[in-house]
Amino acid sequence: MTIFQMLIPVISSLVLTALFTPMFISYAHKKKQGQMIREEGPSWHQVKAGTPTMGGFTFNLAIIVTGLWVPLGLHMLSPKILVLDFILLLYGFLGFFDDSVKLWKKQNEGLKPWQKLLGQIIGGLIFLAVYHHEKLPFALSFFGHEVTLGFVYVLFVLFWLVGFSNAVNLTDGIDGLVSGQAIIAFGAYAIIAYHQAQYDVLIFCLSVIGALIAFLGFNHKPAKIFMGDTGSLALGGALAAVSIILHQELSLLVIGIIFVLETLSVILQVASFKLTGKRIFKMSPIHHHFEECGWSEWRIDLTFWAIGLVAAIIAVMTII
Repeated sequence: MTIFQMLIPVISSLVLTALFTPMFISYAHKKKQGQMIREEGPSWHQVKAGTPTMGGFTFNLAIIVTGLWVPLGLHMLSPKILVLDFILLLYGFLGFFDDSVKLWKKQNEGLKPWQKLLGQIIGGLIFLAVYHHEKLPFALSFFGHEVTLGFVYVLFVLFWLVGFSNAVNLTDGIDGLVSGQAIIAFGAYAIIAYHQAQYDVLIFCLSVIGALIAFLGFNHKPAKIFMGDTGSLALGGALAAVSIILHQELSLLVIGIIFVLETLSVILQVASFKLTGKRIFKMSPIHHHFEECGWSEWRIDLTFWAIGLVAAIIAVMTII
């Protein structure tokens, strides 16, 4: 695959997102549809109330359009890229419905947890059906060795998709954090996909990168729009799916280290409070802890992105 061919999905999704997002922001302002801010979050976040949300709709649309026409034009359309588009679409739809309920009810609670989980599991089962159809191994790559898991791998895939979609969702708490970190993570997997000559997966990763570069222009501090669950659930599910298709599942623990740490901070905070009545962090997820310590959102973004970038480089160098 040539450099020119690799630039096509990046430019396509970038241009589409750059066109769709301002129109979506204008529509949201006209309809007076804005984000409801959690009362238990940092008090200074209340100034963000009313900022348009569900911005993930714009870049999801750009990714799916690009993820269809580019591989079709390059004669690389395959079940693998179609199922990646499907996971992005389904998890994005779950997030969109969740965000819509929040806006409709004027609160920060949308779908019930079991409703989200059911949708995520159904998506995971369809993903597994395509995975099996493509005769991909039901095994984990562990330090260069294949560990066959059989049916246990089915449970692992469901856990991976649900777990990382929610992990990215937890991380989406300050302007630009997830947009920048997802660019880094999908960039790492784009390099791995190229190394494996899985050009269909490469096209998908490049489509995500282009879309998020454009979206970050609207989502950085001070954000003109939030991605909402529409974007974060979709990105998390797609990221997990890419790691599985590339057969580098466990690498996501390193490439997605920020998402892992954010989730662990919540788990540790809840466990500590229930067991001892004391909190480990001033607030969780951990990006809010640093906010409470006086860090600006830009400082948190740049620090977390730097950690994510170093981790991604280490993971890629180890794999290729």
